[in-house]
Parts: sequence; C-alpha cells; structure tokens
Amino acid sequence: MIQAAMKTATQEIVVEDVFPHAPETIWKTLTTGELIGRWLLMKPAGFEPVKGGRFTFQTTRAGMWDGVIHCDVLEVTRNKSLAYSWRGGHESNAQEYGSLLDTIVTWTMVKLDGSTRLRLVHSGFVTPENDPAFWNMSNGWKKVVGRIGAICGEQLETTEIEETRK
Repeated sequence: MIQAAMKTATQEIVVEDVFPHAPETIWKTLTTGELIGRWLLMKPAGFEPVKGGRFTFQTTRAGMWDGVIHCDVLEVTRNKSLAYSWRGGHESNAQEYGSLLDTIVTWTMVKLDGSTRLRLVHSGFVTPENDPAFWNMSNGWKKVVGRIGAICGEQLETTEIEETRK
C-alpha cells in the first residue's frame, strides 16, 4: 500500500490523424532537419534519424532554464516509427513554463489503403509538476500534426512538378 502511494502519476499526450500520403513522405517530413523546423517551429541542431544520436531544440528561455530541449534518439524504424527523449527545464521553474521535464516523443506510422495513420504519443509528464507543460503542449502538438500533413502535401506537389519538367 505504501509503495502504491509513492508511485508517481504521469500523463501522456496522444494526437492521431490520417493523411493521404505514403509513409515514406511522412517519414521524410519527420526526419529532415529543415522540414522539422517548419512543422515544429524549432529547428533541430544535430538531428539524424539514427538510434543513439543526440540533438537539441532551442525554445524560449524561462527563469534559470536556458530554453534548450535535449533529445536522444531511442528508436528508429524507417517509415514506421521514431522515438526520442525530450528533456529540458529547470527545477526552479516548478509548476510553470520551463519546469523540469523528462519525457519521450514517439511517432508511429501505419500504412492504410491510399493513406497513412500518423500517431504521436508524448509521454512521461509528471503530475502535478509538469501540468503546465502538459496543457500547453497538448494544444501545441495538435497544431504540429496538422502542419506535418500540410508539409507532406507540399512535398508531393513539388515532386509532381519536378517529374513533369523531366
């Protein structure tokens, strides 16, 4: 009983959508630095879709936190899944923007007939310490997934134009 009371409660954000694009197109959007910068509105520094790789994002500073999000690539299965840690914040920002965060972002793609289901799970938000980040990012990730779909559509249009020029 005491052990159960000491267990930390966590929350996760789940966003899922179906896009009329092949998994390869979505994969390119999820793993190309310039494209990541467009859908996340933060360009990654040092990102490569290789297990064990490390990279960072720079966002708005807050208090003692420098605004750097540190990430380690945890899983890579081309055109199917990508997972990375998402760590940042500072303990002095307790229960506000920039609170200490140690979470995992997982993307999965499932090919359907003529489309792909893209699922984002951002897990590990500790309650109540990470509640502000959880609420802000819950809304933010919905917008991000929508931008991914739009960028995938742009890629297809660009590819079609290039093919007609050949």
